[in-house]
Amino acid sequence: MDFQIRADRTAQGRRKLTREREAYFALMDQGLSNGEACRRVGVHPRTGREWRNGRPELGAKNRRPRPPALVVRHRADEGRGRFLSQDERLRIADLVRGGAGVRTIARELDRAPSTISRELRRNSHSASGHYGPHVAQDRADKRRRRPKPGKLAAAPELRRVVQAGLDRRWSPEQIVRRLRRDFPDRPEMHVTHETIYQALYVQGRGELRRELTRALRTGRAMRRPHRQSAARQPRMSSNMVMISERPAEVADRAVPGHWEGDLIIGRESKSAIGTLVERATRFTLLVHLPHGRTPDKVRDALVETMRGLPVHLRRSLTWDQGSEMHLHHEFTLATDVPVYFCDPRSPWQRGSNENTNGLLRQYFPKATELSPHDREHLTAVAAELNGRPRKTLGWDTPAERFATLLATTT
Repeated sequence: MDFQIRADRTAQGRRKLTREREAYFALMDQGLSNGEACRRVGVHPRTGREWRNGRPELGAKNRRPRPPALVVRHRADEGRGRFLSQDERLRIADLVRGGAGVRTIARELDRAPSTISRELRRNSHSASGHYGPHVAQDRADKRRRRPKPGKLAAAPELRRVVQAGLDRRWSPEQIVRRLRRDFPDRPEMHVTHETIYQALYVQGRGELRRELTRALRTGRAMRRPHRQSAARQPRMSSNMVMISERPAEVADRAVPGHWEGDLIIGRESKSAIGTLVERATRFTLLVHLPHGRTPDKVRDALVETMRGLPVHLRRSLTWDQGSEMHLHHEFTLATDVPVYFCDPRSPWQRGSNENTNGLLRQYFPKATELSPHDREHLTAVAAELNGRPRKTLGWDTPAERFATLLATTT
């Protein structure tokens, strides 16, 4: 680069940074990251991304990107660039015929050994192992063509399986893991969860976009960053056994029968549904509360639910400090299940239950009335939720783990 990086890094107004752009793309062709190239040139990383990808139209409703600000780039075959050039591939072929190893070729071309190894693995003949430089260049050019057709669009069978999983309210990652498990010898049926998200968020338009995003549990049409849950305010006033006194066997999830519980609240806090999650299997039970969430109603409903379980599967219950558990000592007397309370504003101490409550909001959205949901509907929702494969269970379902547990203990 034959220019001096400017020392003044403040805003320059609408000054044209032509030479800086050319230097930026030269550095990118050498394999540098966006951040490092921008640091050397003296511009903000966002400026570099806009040079490569274009800028959004300010004020436009759909924010369609403009064409990239600089359309002339250093080609890979004009000197040493980011990608292997035709001349370098010819040199690789000559060295391979001469019996040179990967590291020797890498030193000759001043490339990383992994680059040479990957080039030979991708572009050598599968049977004979012969490396043809012109064929390799053609393959590389075809792989770099943009835009590429999406894998879901080109594979009808794969698309049908993915759509079936979305119809069952599975997340993209759950679908991906099940595909690898159900079709281990068919790589054409393997896909990443990012591919599914891209098909939903990027490729969908208009009515198609609305139909696809309804298949996601969140129902969002755009991606959003994760945010912390709001801290819960109600607390118990007395007679609490804190989570710090809970047996160590509960924390490691090795022994089944320890549960986490909470309520999901309906519109204007007038209705609620109880949720119980078994820590070892993530098996979920929904507690019907048709007459409100006063302490006596919650106590009676929890007693009825717990009594339906085998004795060895009701060892403890962990709850937050909500006032609905004011009669927890009566619940313990009726079921012989001790209750442990989390610390104030510490929802992560009941992480499995908090996660499950988030999943249940797909069935019971916030600010909706929950009292119309009868016991049969709650049982059906719990069965569907327990039928989803879980990453933390090795992509088994909670129902499968719970059934195995019951069969083993029986």
